[in-house]
Amino acid sequence: MKIDVEVISREIIKPTTSPHDHYKFSLLDQVCPTWYVPFIYFYSVDHKLISKNEISKHLKTSLSHVLNHYYLLAGIVNDNFVNCKNGGVLVLEAQVNCHLSEFLQNPNSDKFVNKFLPDDVNNLVLTVQLNFFNCGGIAIGVSMSHKVTDGLSIITFIKNWAETACNSNINNVGPKIVGTTLFPPMDNVFVDSSEQTPEKTILSKRFVFSNSNISSLQEKFVATSDTECSKTYPSRFKTLSSFLWGRFAASTEIKKGPKTSYSLESAINLRKMVDPPLPDDSFGNVSGIAITIVSSDDDIEEEGYNYGIVNKLTSAISNVSKDLVQNLQAGKFFESPVDWEGVDENTFIREGIPFTCSSFCRFPIYEADFGWGKPVWVAFGGVPKRNLFVFLDTKNGDGIEAWVNLTEEDMAKFETDKELLTYASST
Repeated sequence: MKIDVEVISREIIKPTTSPHDHYKFSLLDQVCPTWYVPFIYFYSVDHKLISKNEISKHLKTSLSHVLNHYYLLAGIVNDNFVNCKNGGVLVLEAQVNCHLSEFLQNPNSDKFVNKFLPDDVNNLVLTVQLNFFNCGGIAIGVSMSHKVTDGLSIITFIKNWAETACNSNINNVGPKIVGTTLFPPMDNVFVDSSEQTPEKTILSKRFVFSNSNISSLQEKFVATSDTECSKTYPSRFKTLSSFLWGRFAASTEIKKGPKTSYSLESAINLRKMVDPPLPDDSFGNVSGIAITIVSSDDDIEEEGYNYGIVNKLTSAISNVSKDLVQNLQAGKFFESPVDWEGVDENTFIREGIPFTCSSFCRFPIYEADFGWGKPVWVAFGGVPKRNLFVFLDTKNGDGIEAWVNLTEEDMAKFETDKELLTYASST
């Protein structure tokens, strides 16, 4: 099915007040990539009850009000700060040439979902696209700069925007914006240049794992004690990260051995590791990275069920501790302890091949109700980064959607892997 999305209007929305001139990057902002984090929220709306013009006004007015508490989102990204003086949020309106139900029959490919996102962010922190289907349904595409925010912050902002839309008189208490007061910036901080360069030949596709299939995979990765009487089951995140990595390794026949090193970089929420702990709605980049080195032949097995990878993931994640957060707050560059056994650290930093794993499961994604009910589906848009695994809960909580970013060549092999398709579906 061909889907046409035609942009019909553009407007800059500003907060009703402008209390700040600029926002200076924190240490965690400095090391984050320049690409944007995209979410698309799909809603079934009865056009007989509320018109397109009413929806548009409703969303823009509430956005203007909620921006008073998220002032930096109305800014423009510069080298080391966000200029909040003359910016705003670009809001596009677009018409979709089909019904929402028709689109949801086959929403898998990023060439479809990315049509619902602004294609010209122009260094703005936040851009929004309101997509109107012929049936009255709507898709709200939100694209936010990773330079100032992590995934949980984006999801929380959208939820708060929805709460403001439902109650225009709500007395929103502004979130704690985590910045330089907690994570001071550094001069000459190392920034991975490969993370800053968008790639054009990346495909993003969705693979859905039911809860029963996830349980079956956990059984395959289970660690049995010496007595074989007790078992330790890995988490869903560790299970799916290890499984997807194993299927990638098998399907693409990656090179093995100490001269070709790979890593699994897992995003970790640091809010509860700050002293005192930060509330969940704290806004900004408050995430660290747990690095798992995958290098030896033992870590790369065709079957893809080696518990050694799960064990390494567990160890790496446990090393992201309050002590490391204290180092961050002391102005020291964040670096998770890494087991470099059998790997030349300097060579890996120059030539290693990273995979990034990030989970938004159990986050309040499906709680964003703008006044016409909760979303029927939430999608993660494609980003210009290869070797990325992103996990979202399904709407009914009966499984996990894994959004996988690979090069076109690798995706062609990965998406036809028989073992992968034994446990995952594209629908």
